[in-house]
Amino acid sequence: MSLKATNNVATNRYELEIEVSAEDFEAALQKAYLKARKNIQMPGFRKGKAPRKLIEREYGEQVFFEDAVNIVYPDAVNGAVEESGLTLVARPEVEVTAISKEEGIKITAKCVTKPEVDIKDYKGIEVTKNVKEVTDEDIDAQLNQLRDKNVTVETVDDRAAELGDDVLIDFEGFKDGVAFDGGKAEDFTLNLGSGQFIAGFEDQIVGHNAGESFDINVTFPEEYQVKELAGAPAVFKINLKSISKKVYPEIDDEMVKDSTEFETLEEYKADVRKKLEEANAKQADNEAESAVFDAIIEKLEGEIPQEMYDNRVNEMVQELEQRLRAQGITLDLYMQYTGQNIDTVKKAYEEQAQKQVKLRLALEKIAVLENIEVSDDELNEEIKKISESYGVDAEQIKQIVAEEDLRRDVAVGKASDLVKDSAVIK
Repeated sequence: MSLKATNNVATNRYELEIEVSAEDFEAALQKAYLKARKNIQMPGFRKGKAPRKLIEREYGEQVFFEDAVNIVYPDAVNGAVEESGLTLVARPEVEVTAISKEEGIKITAKCVTKPEVDIKDYKGIEVTKNVKEVTDEDIDAQLNQLRDKNVTVETVDDRAAELGDDVLIDFEGFKDGVAFDGGKAEDFTLNLGSGQFIAGFEDQIVGHNAGESFDINVTFPEEYQVKELAGAPAVFKINLKSISKKVYPEIDDEMVKDSTEFETLEEYKADVRKKLEEANAKQADNEAESAVFDAIIEKLEGEIPQEMYDNRVNEMVQELEQRLRAQGITLDLYMQYTGQNIDTVKKAYEEQAQKQVKLRLALEKIAVLENIEVSDDELNEEIKKISESYGVDAEQIKQIVAEEDLRRDVAVGKASDLVKDSAVIK
């Protein structure tokens, strides 16, 4: 097996011409025969005992070619890629261009390589940090959240239902006098005015009292997801079983004392303001850091293969799938709930993936330009962090992740710190 030529056919794209000798091909043919013969039955021989030459004469000389190619080409291609010195960012597209017992195999491997990039003026990037002011409205929003947590519910029996009430109902829907699927429920709690049901449904419950049974008339929207009901008039039979309303406490010292660690409303408001100011400051720091990295991305020069973006998108989808699985949800079920398909999920990640790929390439280049080195102590500290984060033994980390990749990750982290530390944040 040997690499015959490395041809640069376009930016970041190469074609490797690879040859497998007749001798190596013959060895692969013999392996393919030995693997397949146990399933071959021929007259005059016990199953699995027919000679290779007889099988080839009966079924054709090329009967074992495909299996032999599958045996030999992975090592041939991997060896050729290593010999070429290319750094690939995608699996090569492999094509057998010629094959014979006399000449062996000729293979073309189309390769996409990591791009050569450049970056200048990455130190001293100027960005503006905008810390959002905490307003009285922000404080009030937090107080309202606390009030919502302390809400109580009271049954209403002295008046008809009003918008804002919660009603407990049984209902069943009919189209042209026939009940339709999905249109029936019992003991359903509905907040009137929430817009949970189609237009007109909730409004027609307003004004009725608990214990009443009545009909309401509605028309399904033209774009309704159930085709048979789209744009159709319908009648719902309603049994209004009970009405309740939310009773909110006064926002005062008593509410604060009963539901927080503070004694007075003013003490609680002061703590809320402090925490919001800290959160806003942190958000401003994160936004300033993002602005620095956005500037770095803009300064990156080089043609980046689409395959790198596609790879990152696929990784992000896999990460989503893992997070969903931890919650007991499959990706298919998630897409069904959100009305998406795999293409729309991937599209949602495209911009983020492009930024991440570009930033990584930029920081790797900066690490090279700055001659950033990673000591053994720094490497071991990184392994320790990964080990503690994932609960995996450090020795296992060393076996799973190549040392070169770990060193590169640490170098990228140091390059990131260099860029941030040198930035001018106003």
